Amino acid sequence: MSTSTPWAYLDEYRGTYFNGTWPTFPETFRISVARHGDRPCFTIYEPDRISLTYKEALHIIEAVARWLHSRGVRKGDHIALTGKNSPEWTVAFIAIHFAGAVVVPIDYQLKQEELDLLLRTSGAKILFVDEEKHDRYAATLGGPNPGSLTEVVSLRKGIGTYIYDLDGPEANIDPATENDLAAILFTSGTMGNPKGVVLTHANLVSDNFLAQAHIDLFPEDVFYALLPIHHAYSMTVFIVVMACCSELVFGKRMVTKAILKDLKQAKITLFLGVPMLFNKLLAGIIRGVKQKGPIAYGFISLLMAFSGFIKKTFKVNPGKKIFHSLLEQASLSSVKTCICGGGPLAPSVFRKFNQLGINFIQGYGLTETSPIITLNPVDHYKETSVGKVIPQVDMRILRPDARGVGEVIVKGPVVMQGYYLMPHETAQAFTPDGYLKTGDLGYLDDEDYLYLTGRAKNMIVTDGGKNVYPEEIENEFQLYEEIDQIMIRGFVADKKLKVEDIEALVFPSPEYFSAAGVVSKDEIKLRIERIITEVNQRLLPYQKIGRTVILEEPMEMTTTKKIKRDAV
Repeated sequence: MSTSTPWAYLDEYRGTYFNGTWPTFPETFRISVARHGDRPCFTIYEPDRISLTYKEALHIIEAVARWLHSRGVRKGDHIALTGKNSPEWTVAFIAIHFAGAVVVPIDYQLKQEELDLLLRTSGAKILFVDEEKHDRYAATLGGPNPGSLTEVVSLRKGIGTYIYDLDGPEANIDPATENDLAAILFTSGTMGNPKGVVLTHANLVSDNFLAQAHIDLFPEDVFYALLPIHHAYSMTVFIVVMACCSELVFGKRMVTKAILKDLKQAKITLFLGVPMLFNKLLAGIIRGVKQKGPIAYGFISLLMAFSGFIKKTFKVNPGKKIFHSLLEQASLSSVKTCICGGGPLAPSVFRKFNQLGINFIQGYGLTETSPIITLNPVDHYKETSVGKVIPQVDMRILRPDARGVGEVIVKGPVVMQGYYLMPHETAQAFTPDGYLKTGDLGYLDDEDYLYLTGRAKNMIVTDGGKNVYPEEIENEFQLYEEIDQIMIRGFVADKKLKVEDIEALVFPSPEYFSAAGVVSKDEIKLRIERIITEVNQRLLPYQKIGRTVILEEPMEMTTTKKIKRDAV
């Protein structure tokens, strides 16, 4: 490997700490302890600040692993983990691997029957769980219960068996190797036949290192873990932290006031989020600027454009100094990089954060790809792209049309082994020559940057034979504060001729209209229709929205704040 790669330092530890191409989770963590054992590892500020160094975390992790072994857990056994973001969650995740077992992270926000179904499907022997659900599962032990649970461990002190109190006698634990199974990640929409993505240690660890080719990370960095950590996207954060010897600060609530408090207190340098979150933060900054009056707003807008031009053209970042007071007010002054994933982001949002002096990185990936497969490099970003393909990943476009748009397919060390106990679905997910079919439509430029147009199953075909991608239209609405949710889809405008037209389902922002003193449904509808008209003027003729439906209730969303289209 070239010494210029972020993973080149692994050569120093190969043959002593690990063998093979990539270290496992336990081996990666031990290497980090050897490099920076006294640095802070896991930190939480609410209700009180509690922090573990890498050495302290390792001591607890090893104790939990010994306890698991004393309870009969052996290499390859499945252990379930569900709960809110916390140091205890990550300790459990790593300790399960130290015991040679396989972790099954489960969405804590699932309905009870869905959680039960996943426990049964996974065959988990032990469950690590937060306090609200602890007693319910503890009461089922020894009788008819979900799956084959033999133990329930609490991730909260004072309730049942607390994770930090666990320990066991010294044991010769049979460790996993890089090609052994590390995790089964169940994708959203779990009722019916749950689809579990099977990932090895090599899948997840290689993805963490390969993604770093497009982002500079240092031990001094402080990451903010706000999104539900069971998700592959969020999980990548603490794997990256573990490998970089950085600090991971846990956010517990997706509430703007709480987020801003955490950002300021912890002096966050890297902030991971989803489009909805960054849209709200940017809207708050722009709203504050507009309150200064039209002259000040115009001047600051010009300064932002100038700052963005300098940053992109000369690779110099003047925005941090120029807009320091603005960023300080927004609790973003310590943030050097924002990383956005989990859904499409409007290029205008990407552009404005960079203009303000914050490096903004958009990426793309799937649970099935561990998950990151593209990232926008800070020193050569493209605002309309979801990033450059990471090293060792072979990405191609299947059956491209005249625009070069087709289904994105990939092969490489980050690609899953298949779906758990689902050979038919696994076979369907791959091309005959072994490429994973992502289900996403897009095209590549000559520098291997990916441009997404939408999901294959969401594509609308107009009566003129044009392909319309809903996500491209939805992006146009991201900076309108009046709209809380919007979903673009096709509807049959003429049943006889089977002509398909485009409609927008819109849930207006109660927050915005309440603050504006607008309560009349007619007034709200009129304002939304004006926005639709405004956006229609920017769209191509075949993309224009033909019908608008105003919703009185919000649409159901995933934990990464994407609308569940199938549920609408």
